[in-house]
Amino acid sequence: MDHAPRVRALADADWPQVAALEAAAYAGSGLTEGQAALESRGRVSPGTCFVLDLGDRLGGYVLALPYPEAAFPDLTAPERAAHRTANLHLHDLVVDERLRGRGLGARLAGHLTAVAADRGFERMSLVAVAGLEGFWRGLGYRAHRDIEVPSGYGPHALYMSIRVPVRGPSYRKEAGR
Repeated sequence: MDHAPRVRALADADWPQVAALEAAAYAGSGLTEGQAALESRGRVSPGTCFVLDLGDRLGGYVLALPYPEAAFPDLTAPERAAHRTANLHLHDLVVDERLRGRGLGARLAGHLTAVAADRGFERMSLVAVAGLEGFWRGLGYRAHRDIEVPSGYGPHALYMSIRVPVRGPSYRKEAGR
């Protein structure tokens, strides 16, 4: 790495690198959505999508959008509009394979949790795929085995959630919550 990793807002120019990171992370799994679908998810909630900037390239990203509890994006369709809900769904978090094991995934997740708290979200959810339930459990997420996840998310996909710690009322006032 040329620079210390910095978490920043995802910019329009980042999408090709985000799509490449996604393609590499999910190669052979059938979970690759492609750039257009990823962009559609980022467009509905740009304030909750971030990248891990290494200076000369991206080392990872996180895409999250408001989604009702116990629901999740359709991987076969683009996102049309943001949902009005107190739940923020962490749709995708990827760290470049060469950078894994350095705590960068937890750093991205922690940044997103702080943003969720600042914006007044009460819960965060995700679908753990590719055997990553343990990673998410280590960050405090709880499995909901009673919630059926569509087969398109891959075998053993699991819906998980966590309560967001309360940090401040700023977003609730802005959003009229």
